[in-house]
Amino acid sequence: MADKDKNVSRRNFLREGVWGALLGGVGIGGGVVAVKSAKGDTVWQIDPDKCTQCGNCATYCVLEESAVKCVHAHELCGYCDLCTGYLEPEPPGLDTGAENELCPTGAIKRKFVEDPYYEYHIEEPLCIGCGKCVKGCGAFGNGSLYLQVRHDRCLNCNECAIAVACPSEAFKRVPASDPYILKGEH
Repeated sequence: MADKDKNVSRRNFLREGVWGALLGGVGIGGGVVAVKSAKGDTVWQIDPDKCTQCGNCATYCVLEESAVKCVHAHELCGYCDLCTGYLEPEPPGLDTGAENELCPTGAIKRKFVEDPYYEYHIEEPLCIGCGKCVKGCGAFGNGSLYLQVRHDRCLNCNECAIAVACPSEAFKRVPASDPYILKGEH
């Protein structure tokens, strides 16, 4: 009889253990849903006025390709031939040769408009969010290039690795209904 009681006890233990695990899973699942709905009201974004272009956006994002991309505010741009966000400081030539370009991936494309003006566009799939162009544009230009989180890529992590690594605390939560911080508009 003792063996039968042991089997029943094991059976009860396993049954109760399975029910306990299921209930625990439901509790954890409810907690995850609550956190997701709470953070669904806000998203991560970079304050362009606080960003120091430290390079952490390119290396700390949990995604293989950073969710942070360079944005070009065309209305602020001077469309200069010598664009310090596009060309290395003191380039050997004012041309599109890779040795003259500041962007390590060639994400900035330049198109002749009329003498002496050029139009600049960011090819976001090539942009790694390193901020080199932003730093160059801000140092010698008008600051028309800046970094922003692209929400179609961002996982909206509860604790963003880039935000933790940001030395200037430029990463912050903003309302999901107004997810972009435009340069000079706040």
